[in-house]
Amino acid sequence: MPSAYNVRSRARERNSILSRPEFMSLNHQPLRGGCGPPESRPGPKRAAQTKHQTTQKSEEPTDGSSNDRRESTKMPEEDCMQLNPSFKGIALNSLLAIDICLSKSMGVCASTSSSWGGCRSMVALLALTGHGITWIIGTIVCLTRSNTLAGQEVLVNLLLALILDVMTVAGVQRLVKRRGPWEMTPGFLDCIAMDVYSFPAAHASRAAMVSKFLLSHLVLAVPLRILLVLWAFLVGMSRVLLGKHHLTDMVCGFALGMFHFSLMETVWLSSNTCQTIISISTLSWSPFY
Repeated sequence: MPSAYNVRSRARERNSILSRPEFMSLNHQPLRGGCGPPESRPGPKRAAQTKHQTTQKSEEPTDGSSNDRRESTKMPEEDCMQLNPSFKGIALNSLLAIDICLSKSMGVCASTSSSWGGCRSMVALLALTGHGITWIIGTIVCLTRSNTLAGQEVLVNLLLALILDVMTVAGVQRLVKRRGPWEMTPGFLDCIAMDVYSFPAAHASRAAMVSKFLLSHLVLAVPLRILLVLWAFLVGMSRVLLGKHHLTDMVCGFALGMFHFSLMETVWLSSNTCQTIISISTLSWSPFY
């Protein structure tokens, strides 16, 4: 049997070994909730740090200043890049870029310093023949000089179609608010006719509607019919050459003009209705006689 001296020496040796740094963790008593390492156990010092951090979080300002700072760090929506755009979006953006590029390159009469700047006055005169004010005043003058019922019927319906075209195009332009390819300030006559924006092209719409209207209700020779169609196309192109409209504006203007013609054919006013409108407008209408 070992003596008492040997037992005490072994105990002292074991205590000296346990006092080393690498065996210090063996001296700690395990907690009741778990047996993890001491770093994961919430000791008194760690608990004090956690409590201090919680107190700091609770003392942070809860007003809208922090939210404003977070919102200010967000990037605006227009600066965010769409990483996976759809095929439809890519196609539309490509067509829009092609339209703008072609429209800018075709604006050869946009200013006097352009490549076709010497023809600017001639092209502007051609565009004036398709202006809304020109056609409305010309139709009213012809209506005052017309003596036949058939002629007055055609002119009254043409005047209503012109007013419909001006109002519709002005409304669509106000909704879309597309600028021209060269960002030009609209002229005085354009402001009167409410032709301020680019889409759709008012001159193209009016030229298409008037040409189709005259071809349908007037008996014209073949050369005149060809010239009338050519005039409508040149009026639409003149606004592109002047840098006022894009190519898509002109195409949509032609389509809108054809729609106005179809609409007027559907609601065509009879001769009696036209005579009533003329009598009211000239203050010569007498409902009792």
